[in-house]
Amino acid sequence: KLCGYLQKLSGKGPLRGFRSRWFVFDPRRCYLYYFKGPQEPLPLGHLDIASACFSYHQPEAGAAAAWDEPTAFEVHSPGGAVTVLKAATRQDTTYWLQELQQKRWEYCNNLDSRTSPTPSDFSKGLVAKDNPGTILSQNASAERARNILAVETSPTDLVGEQAASQPAPVQGSAINFSLKQWSTEIKNSMSSLRKGSNENRRSIFYTTEEWELLDPTPKDLEDSMALEEKRKHLAEGSKGRRLTSSAFPFDFGRIPHKARRPLKDMIGSSKNRSSSDSSPTEWCSGNGNRVVSELQLKYQSQQEELEKLKKDLLSQKELVRLLQQTVRSSQYDKYFASRLCEGVPKDTLELLHQKDDQILGLNNQLEKLNLEKDSLQQEVKNLKCKVGELNERLGMLMETIQAKDEVIMKLSRQLSECEDSTSSQSGAINSPTATCTNKELQELDRLKDNLQGYKTQNKFLNKEILELSTLRRNAEAREREWQAKYTSLEAKLCQIESKYLILLQEMKTPVCSEDQSPARDIITQLLEDALKAEPNEQPEQAFFKPHLVSEYDIYGFQTIPEDDDEEKLVAKSRALDLRSLSLSENREISTGVKWENYLASTMNREMMRCVELKNLIRSGIPHEHRSKMWKWCVNLHVKKFKDSAVPGYFQILLQKALEKPNPASKQIELDLLRTLPNNKHYSSPTSEGIQKLRNVLLAFSWRNPDIGYCQGLNRLVAIALLYLEQEDAFWCLVAIVEVFMPRDYYTKTLLGSQVDQRVFKDLLSEKLPRLHAHFEQYKVDYTLITFNWFLVVFVDSVVSDILFKIWDSFLYEGPKVIFRFALALFKYKEEEILKLQDSMSIFKYLRYFTRTILDARKLIAIAFGDLNPFPLRQIRNRRAYHLEKVRLELTELEAIREDFLRERETCVEKRDLISDDEEDS
Repeated sequence: KLCGYLQKLSGKGPLRGFRSRWFVFDPRRCYLYYFKGPQEPLPLGHLDIASACFSYHQPEAGAAAAWDEPTAFEVHSPGGAVTVLKAATRQDTTYWLQELQQKRWEYCNNLDSRTSPTPSDFSKGLVAKDNPGTILSQNASAERARNILAVETSPTDLVGEQAASQPAPVQGSAINFSLKQWSTEIKNSMSSLRKGSNENRRSIFYTTEEWELLDPTPKDLEDSMALEEKRKHLAEGSKGRRLTSSAFPFDFGRIPHKARRPLKDMIGSSKNRSSSDSSPTEWCSGNGNRVVSELQLKYQSQQEELEKLKKDLLSQKELVRLLQQTVRSSQYDKYFASRLCEGVPKDTLELLHQKDDQILGLNNQLEKLNLEKDSLQQEVKNLKCKVGELNERLGMLMETIQAKDEVIMKLSRQLSECEDSTSSQSGAINSPTATCTNKELQELDRLKDNLQGYKTQNKFLNKEILELSTLRRNAEAREREWQAKYTSLEAKLCQIESKYLILLQEMKTPVCSEDQSPARDIITQLLEDALKAEPNEQPEQAFFKPHLVSEYDIYGFQTIPEDDDEEKLVAKSRALDLRSLSLSENREISTGVKWENYLASTMNREMMRCVELKNLIRSGIPHEHRSKMWKWCVNLHVKKFKDSAVPGYFQILLQKALEKPNPASKQIELDLLRTLPNNKHYSSPTSEGIQKLRNVLLAFSWRNPDIGYCQGLNRLVAIALLYLEQEDAFWCLVAIVEVFMPRDYYTKTLLGSQVDQRVFKDLLSEKLPRLHAHFEQYKVDYTLITFNWFLVVFVDSVVSDILFKIWDSFLYEGPKVIFRFALALFKYKEEEILKLQDSMSIFKYLRYFTRTILDARKLIAIAFGDLNPFPLRQIRNRRAYHLEKVRLELTELEAIREDFLRERETCVEKRDLISDDEEDS
């Protein structure tokens, strides 16, 4: 990645000077964005490198150009604007200039060859192995000349992703604040303030959404009440040892606070400093002493008031905590007395109390161990701080030693020069001539240095002239080709518009009978032109024909089906709409730059869950970073499983599956080619994705024999394999089945899936009451459609661009994202559905309407904006409620089944009747 620190000349008048900025190059648009720092989410501006030219910055009048000093360079934009940038060293200046030249050369020569985003070096999976496109042939003579004129150089530590962990070069002559981009500066400041806050902090009396990394399966009411009781006793046991309890979401014990001075005290101290600097004689008088004593008294009174307020705050916190514990205790006692004590023997109750006491003892031991761990972590932090201080002192000492060495060398040279001059004066008669010779030698060395610098500058400028001339010729040729393409498109548009007007005229005032109407012939001709296969043209003619729709998208999905002409027409129309949306989105500031900046800021620190990262993921992970981010999200959720597993766990399971086939192997083989037949990575038995899909499903069937294999798991793994390797896709499936989804979600009964459909009905009636009433009025069971959404996370239900954006958020936030997007899909088309007035048309529309939704930004805005608030606790409670109801219904059905079997055995007439399960077996 081309990124690093540069100093940008900005400001006017006395504020004009160089200010340190963090620059990041975006290869997709050939823009050089600059930020205030590596951690800032919003850029202050950008430079269009594709249309710019470069030159060395000429120093202003009176300034000396020394080649051993850091030099500046200029970026000339097409509008006449000149941006002056300066690197830390002359080596970095040469490197930046040559890299920007190279990026401009590559971008301008490949303008027409880029058809899809290029995966980065750390991309994995099947998508990363696709050929991103061909590169047009370059001018051989121009390439040779560029290589001859190139200057070999390497960057320093202030260039590259590792520079994000380095401190910015300090420029004391200018204020590091841009008045021109003051709004962006304020937004970045607010974002940095929010970055330190916890994502899940909430009010004491109101619970917002919460996401747990451990098993998120719904818990029974008894377990939740028992857990609350344990927390209550634990909080009482740890009373007095901690400042705050777990009832408070803000853990004041873990947040380091700096002593804050009162505003009046700060003003008074600043007045004292200013007065001491401006008029020191006033402090010698008695009036000055009296002012000092008054300020000291005010300071002491302010400190006493502050201590009182702190004590009151602690007492209020303790009171709120006790009230919360009392409420929880009363709720637990009421529930325990009403539900558990009815018909339970006394011995059982005593045994339960003994077990509770044992659990409380273990919790107290755990609390002690946690306190010891916190103290050890604090000691580690203190040791790290001391190590940092020692490193700083060591750096200062090294700098001092280096400075002393330079002084010693300088004095040694002066001493040797004095000795030489003394010996020459004593041994030679022409000493004035020798002095002149030394001066001439020094002047000669200086001229040689300047000559070398001018040679380097001359080579760069010659290379710049060569590149600009070549790029100008290429641009002229491209302009001629675009003009020919524009003429061809304009002619085609005129033909289509002419036929369209004839159709409109015929529809308005028919002049012929239906059989003789020209509209039929025109429509037939238009359909044939739209569905006509692309002819094989010569390379020089292929450029003039627009290639708007490719056979496969960047994920490998087929854009246009091969058999059905009607479906082919709809698919091509949908692909053109998607192409139009992507072209319009590219005009805006690329979110890829924000991702580049965020990932650069995490080069030397672990990535952690935060609000900034969640917002970035919700907007969609760029294609080239999706492999890395998916792997990180999966590891985040399955860390406890991977830590407890033996090394090579996946390979062990795979070897066992290959040696001993289990009952799921046969069904897995049958479903392999039916997984994603419209994706080129799974379209044939020899496809690379088929073998990887088989390995992952077999390994998982041995890990989880209770599930083995369920139809739907193959599609989940197929999507994961597009961006992950086999082992990572295996853990992704583990995260979905064993962490995200409730129990029995993919078992034979699909109990969890049935429960989620009832929860979704409740949410639809709450969030979209009009649509729910519309479905109820016409008795439309929309869960027949949504059931598959939840089971395979929208695979084959939405267009591929939206599908992978949903998966981005799903792998980070969990199953609540499915509820959000399921509701968002209905809200997106709510008005269209309400216009349908019969059950058949509604159900028919629901079967395909999700494929007509193309605007991912609008859908994401609905899912994460219009549907708020969306607490996870509400989903959990409703899951627990519906789980009991579904279990009761299944118990009743099982009883009916047993009665039927008994009746069939006793009744001769019903012995020939068999159930569906018996028929399958």
